[in-house]
Amino acid sequence: MLGLDSAPPRIIYERDGVDLGVIGEIVDESLRFDMRSSYPPITVPAWMVMFTGRTPGELGIYGFRHRRPGEFGTYIVNSRHVRYPTLWEDLGKRGLRVGVFGVPPTYPPKPVHGWLVTDFTTPGPEKPYTFPPWLKREIESRFGPMVFDIVYRSHDKDAVARELFHMTQQHLRVVEHLAASKKWDFMVYMEIGVDRVHHAFWRYYDKNHPRYEWHERYSRVIPEFYQLLAMGFERIREKIPPDAIIVVVSDHGAKAMKGAFALNQWLIEKGYLALKKEPSKPGADLEPEMVDWGKTQAWAWGGYYSRVFINLKGREPQGTVEPRDYEDVVEQLRGELLSIKGPNGETWKNIVHRPHEVYPEVNGDAPDLMVYLDNLDWRPAGTLGWPSPYLEENDRGPDDMVHDWTGVLAIYDPEGTLEKGHQGIIMITEIRPLLEELIMGKG
Repeated sequence: MLGLDSAPPRIIYERDGVDLGVIGEIVDESLRFDMRSSYPPITVPAWMVMFTGRTPGELGIYGFRHRRPGEFGTYIVNSRHVRYPTLWEDLGKRGLRVGVFGVPPTYPPKPVHGWLVTDFTTPGPEKPYTFPPWLKREIESRFGPMVFDIVYRSHDKDAVARELFHMTQQHLRVVEHLAASKKWDFMVYMEIGVDRVHHAFWRYYDKNHPRYEWHERYSRVIPEFYQLLAMGFERIREKIPPDAIIVVVSDHGAKAMKGAFALNQWLIEKGYLALKKEPSKPGADLEPEMVDWGKTQAWAWGGYYSRVFINLKGREPQGTVEPRDYEDVVEQLRGELLSIKGPNGETWKNIVHRPHEVYPEVNGDAPDLMVYLDNLDWRPAGTLGWPSPYLEENDRGPDDMVHDWTGVLAIYDPEGTLEKGHQGIIMITEIRPLLEELIMGKG
């Protein structure tokens, strides 16, 4: 199973200026779906939604970072927060050997019936990142310390490209070694580098990007990255059984970021958020000591979607919204969020959900509202001090791409038992039962 974080149908199915090599050959001979991602369509939680078959609400995982009600600080989601069994855990209980590389969040590593290498959330190679533990020594003796991620929001694009290719090359070599030398019945390799190359170089690739720029070097990075991936996967394919089913899948899609919208500034303008201390510079983070909590009803986080929190009395330390008024405040705020327009007054396709409206269960530390601006085209920004709430670029550093709802799922059976061609849409929560049926049928 080849996981390509953020790979869209535009590239995987349509080959828009990209040579996918053997990956393309496999996809062309596959049963194919457009894959509808999770709410929210972001790496954490989407991969765990796929491999548990559970929604983010059931998992209680709404993003990479979380806040506990009553606290302003954050905590990072890790493997211990995944309370439902993954596909590889259940397969292991049935006696099948599994191999897992790079699926987030698998740090810290849990025991499996087989082997596991953790993901980009791993703090660094000095930490334990394999199961069994001795596998770390084997990997590092052959390939050096593992590179789990890179700094991709950087103006030094040459350094980004250099580090990105180095990291992905190492991943491919490690997976090739593990595929050839270890026993496995089910193996998944997820490559975070795909997501990073999109974020860093999308405006040099996508001619429809509002800030598209042709660059002699940078416009070649995305096509060259996919060539690297295809060549590496060709070597991996030579090491796996010829009758193995091959699955190519992504967790969400990719598209141009039109801009960012400073949501907390908007909340201030609308009277929901009050400050007692003005930001010292553009792009300042919202800090608790800046907030006049006695006059504040709501505040927001930025990201690919926004999580909005109500300053509810009895839940928050300095809550002002009475429980009896909670529903009215939430619905009034929702209505105003839905009515936000673009910088020139154009209508946006905003989506605003309450968690219980989209999930069968709501566990963990859920926000009060989940906000997608202009159907994900605009990124919510949580920072303050800008001349206008409309920002041309991401407030967290150079970033050309936002996530899209639609990814890919292609299933190739060399024995020809599956129908080839496009078969419509599949929900990300439907992938696990489909894989189980394939695996157990193959067995």
